[in-house]
Amino acid sequence: MIIEVVKSKLHRVTITEANLNYIGSITIDEDLMDAVNLIEGEKVQIVNNNNGERIETYVIKGERGSGSICLNGAAARKAQPGDIVIIMSYAQMEFEEAKKFKPWVAFPDSRTNKLVK
Repeated sequence: MIIEVVKSKLHRVTITEANLNYIGSITIDEDLMDAVNLIEGEKVQIVNNNNGERIETYVIKGERGSGSICLNGAAARKAQPGDIVIIMSYAQMEFEEAKKFKPWVAFPDSRTNKLVK
């Protein structure tokens, strides 16, 4: 049996920009992507803690060290700068493998979106 489990999670990051006039996606600081093993083009779910919106889109690399979390295109209507979100990706795997799997999770500083060491 194949099941879907959380693979990567950025917990409580802050939207820094919403760009309606860009082709859809979410731009994420490359340091944050590396911290939770996300790759460019990967499908993610974004949960907005401020308004309850849940959307799916794909990742674009943002400038390393910038703290950038930017919703692009139609997704920009679902959050505004300052909103706190959780960004997650999922993986499909065999049930027994999933029982042992540990997701990559990061808890950046939500004021700066920088990794806390």
